[in-house]
Formats: sequence, C-alpha cells, structure tokens
Amino acid sequence: MNTTFPAPMLEHVCDLAVTIGAAVEVGMTPAGLRRMIPITGGTVTGPQLNGRLLPGGADFQLILSNGTQANLDARYVIELDDGARVFVQNTALRVASVENSLRIMRGQAVDPQAVYFRCQPRLEATSAHWAWLNECQFIGTGQRTPDGVFLSFYKVI
Repeated sequence: MNTTFPAPMLEHVCDLAVTIGAAVEVGMTPAGLRRMIPITGGTVTGPQLNGRLLPGGADFQLILSNGTQANLDARYVIELDDGARVFVQNTALRVASVENSLRIMRGQAVDPQAVYFRCQPRLEATSAHWAWLNECQFIGTGQRTPDGVFLSFYKVI
C-alpha cells in the first residue's frame, strides 16, 4: 500500500508569555555548550487553556553548530485557572545565524523572522477534566526576546 494521508490540521490551544532569569552558563561539554535558563513565571492565555506558569522550571539548552543551533528542553508546571496543574516538557529547535545566536545568548533583541523556533510540548494533566491534554499531540512556535520567551501551542487534529 503506497498511500499519502492528508496533512493533519492544527487547533490553537494557548499562548504562553514566559518570564526568565539570568542564564546559568554550564560551559562546554563533550556534547556541546550547555546553558540553563531559569523559568521564573509567566502567563497562559487562550481559547482552551488559561493560567500561570509556576516559578521553578528551567530550560536546559545544548548549543551546537558553532552556536547556530540550540536544542532546548524546558520543563515547568502550569497552574490553570481552576487550580489544576499541568506538567510540561517542551523540546524545541532554535536555529539562527551566528550573529543572531550571539545576540540571543546576550539577551539582545533579534528579528523573529530571522529565527526558526519550533517546539513539541508534551502535557501531563492531573485532573480528569483536563485528561484530553494527556491524549493529544501538540506542536508550537516560539520567539525569544530579551526579557522572556513567547510560545503558541497547537493541538494536532
């Protein structure tokens, strides 16, 4: 059987405005340059999820390809408006020129059109009302700014 299936559709779930702390430079390891960015809080707004990011998460980064590629692994907790909590593990790929990558690492503004930033959030809900979050695939887009990270999550349908 040689069949091409239709492309999946996307449904907007929410937008995140993530506040961050100063980067912790781990340093060069055999795998590449390691950094850790503390997540200090933030907001979640959208048609399907609303709440806040709890402080205490972090984005663990592996910088490769002479600094132009960043493999990101962020882990944090969202507290929804009804009090339910959702664990998020969001892996991402961010690719930019050497110059723009250095600007991002220094906390400077970069034109978002010059950066490829896509993510695959995995959500784990604690309440039966939000069980659908455990049963769906999500993808997203992002933008790093000097004072935070902005993400949009979409359910793959």
